[in-house]
Amino acid sequence: MRQRENFEELRRRMVKTQIKMRGVKDPRVLQAMLKVPRHLFVPEEYRNHAYNDYPLPIGYGQTISQPYIVAAMTELLDLKGDEKVLEIGTGSGYQTALLAELAGEVYTVERIPQLLERAKQVLSSLGYTNIYFKLADGTLGWPENAPFDRIMVTAAAPDLPQPLIDQLAEGGIMVIPVGSRYLQTLKVVVKTGDKLRIKRVMECTFVPLIGEYGY
Repeated sequence: MRQRENFEELRRRMVKTQIKMRGVKDPRVLQAMLKVPRHLFVPEEYRNHAYNDYPLPIGYGQTISQPYIVAAMTELLDLKGDEKVLEIGTGSGYQTALLAELAGEVYTVERIPQLLERAKQVLSSLGYTNIYFKLADGTLGWPENAPFDRIMVTAAAPDLPQPLIDQLAEGGIMVIPVGSRYLQTLKVVVKTGDKLRIKRVMECTFVPLIGEYGY
């Protein structure tokens, strides 16, 4: 019981000092960050570091992003509650859980079977029923369930993957890091007709997006 209370206190402190103080304002995002137990999504040996201000390894060369980046990217999606969201890169499943709290349905694609299985188990244990999983090349999206109101890409692409642009709904928003393998720019892409409005938000560093339209 004491450890659980300790994790809750660490989570409150994380939201207050790492997220709110850096400008994330969406009350729904802040509430989701307070609710989702981030420590359950990291390997056992890193649980005591789960609420610290840096990314952590989750195995297979992948990471769980630092809490602020997760919160900032989630806020940029501008979720109202009923959206159909595509997530590219399930990873630990932590971002997936936040999306499931904030949207109607989440379709998440992961290329590493061990990570997908572990994320499935954790998300199932937390009672989520609005998440759909696929083991595949994420750069190809999930065409049979398109279009998507929102797309979240949690790995760095060399350019905007065309299949994801095609699967983004009219007026939809995609958040994606784009750049080299070592430094990227976080971009917000809004689709209007056959045009894309692209906003550059911040520099960031993500693991590379592997696949036909990635690295």
